[in-house]
Amino acid sequence: MMPIRIYGSPEENLDIAMIAADKAAKLIRSFHREKKDLQIEFKGKNDLVTKADLASEALIKEVIGNKFPDDIFLAEESFDGTALTDQRTWIIDPIDGTTNFAHGFPVYCISIALYENKEPKMGLIMEAAKSELFTAVKGMGAYLNGRPIHVSKIADPQQSLLATGFPYRDLGLIDDYLDLFKTFMKETQGVRRPGSAAYDLACVAAGRFDAFYEYGLAPWDVAAGILIIQEAGGIVSDWKGEQDYLFGKRISAGNPIMHKYVLEQIQKHMRPEFLS
Repeated sequence: MMPIRIYGSPEENLDIAMIAADKAAKLIRSFHREKKDLQIEFKGKNDLVTKADLASEALIKEVIGNKFPDDIFLAEESFDGTALTDQRTWIIDPIDGTTNFAHGFPVYCISIALYENKEPKMGLIMEAAKSELFTAVKGMGAYLNGRPIHVSKIADPQQSLLATGFPYRDLGLIDDYLDLFKTFMKETQGVRRPGSAAYDLACVAAGRFDAFYEYGLAPWDVAAGILIIQEAGGIVSDWKGEQDYLFGKRISAGNPIMHKYVLEQIQKHMRPEFLS
């Protein structure tokens, strides 16, 4: 007997997100496989958008919109400045890691999150090149390709591996940021920069990275990863240790001990005016 799907239930929300992500991933991969013209444009300094971004976003919105016509979207390539409301809102990044994608570097993700009453209810990140699927539903744990995942148990910074991203729009914090980076280079086993914040967060949830930090991010970069990390037993905060991480442009995440360590170092090395 097939399980009953209640309209808008956690299972149905995740089902439609998975269908949309799978279709979008196939579409994205076809651009490289069939050597299609990416039609790369610049939205700003080092801020790319390709024909694949636009096509992926349109496809995801169509699949979800056909299932849930009353829901609204907050999506990277069509964001109109509207703040999050209590209405069911799908937060979408059609390709997180567009620069990687444009260069054929295989770390680029589809990120889909559902927020309701301004709270995350479902998060999905698919690394499109390898079809790794990270998912979480509020209160139901986090998964990688259907297998439960959990943040790492590393407690010693010298045994840890961190992830970060180098901001490409706002470079006003770069000197402090590089000073912080040098500290982590000295005190940890290393710092990685894959080029996709969604993937970084997913890897924290899976225990591959012990913590992650970055600034200059948008809601669609982090919306899905926030819930996946929380459901995997991790901690997410802004750089003040507070909860303004969705729209606050500054995020720190990790297992509880490494999150605390990274946050302490951020607050030690970044000037107060740069913490928010």
